[in-house]
Amino acid sequence: MFKAFRIFVLLVILAVVGGTALMQRWQAQSWRRTQVITVYPINVDGNPATDAYLDQLDQLEQRGDSAFADIAPYFQAEARRYGLALSQPVQVVLGRRVRELPPPVPREAGMLSAMGWSLKMRWWAWRKTPPSSPVPDVRLYLLYHPGDFNGPLPHSTGMEKGRMGLVHLFASRAQQGPNQVVIAHEALHTFGATDKYDPGTLMPTFPEGYAAPDQQPTLPQDQAELMAGRIPVRPGEARIPAHLGQTVIGRRTAEEINWIKR
Repeated sequence: MFKAFRIFVLLVILAVVGGTALMQRWQAQSWRRTQVITVYPINVDGNPATDAYLDQLDQLEQRGDSAFADIAPYFQAEARRYGLALSQPVQVVLGRRVRELPPPVPREAGMLSAMGWSLKMRWWAWRKTPPSSPVPDVRLYLLYHPGDFNGPLPHSTGMEKGRMGLVHLFASRAQQGPNQVVIAHEALHTFGATDKYDPGTLMPTFPEGYAAPDQQPTLPQDQAELMAGRIPVRPGEARIPAHLGQTVIGRRTAEEINWIKR
């Protein structure tokens, strides 16, 4: 009897988790109301210059000159292109700083390690996320590195299940445009969008990873598909967009996030 009871409890827990995931997916892709994306800055290595930059984020927000000001209008304009009825798809809110680092993403790409990290991440987020108003639909933890960081940043991660993400950024006003591109990219993952680039080469995949796949000649492209993250300019070469104005949300991505029907 005890064994049967344990199995019953486990099945109930799995049903609740599964039901919650389905509800979150429906809520994310129904677009019946504005989705609140709350961003939580984190100083990755305790660098004093990064601290000063993060303090400045609050001041800029209060002056109406937010470091995230282009994201909501960008989603609004792109949604309008696809005829979405909701006038303001997203609202970006600056949350309080988080003082403790999240669990590191596992280096190995196995399913079990990914599942284990996902559970750790959700537990960490539940314990360490400061309260915020309005209540967030999406939580993005912005991991800021020094503006003079040497080398490529670690890979950012956005999760549809749990609707959260880890976003690696530069603590520099000069990098504000590219930072917003990365934030918007990871935010779309939480709505069900998939990457549109080759993970081995980071080159956009054709045709879904091209902003204008029907353009003749195909290269060079003028813009990036947001989920591809780069502008193809010649075979085997692509450049990072300088700001969101150099990106678009492609048709395949619009289908994945339910802006248009497949």
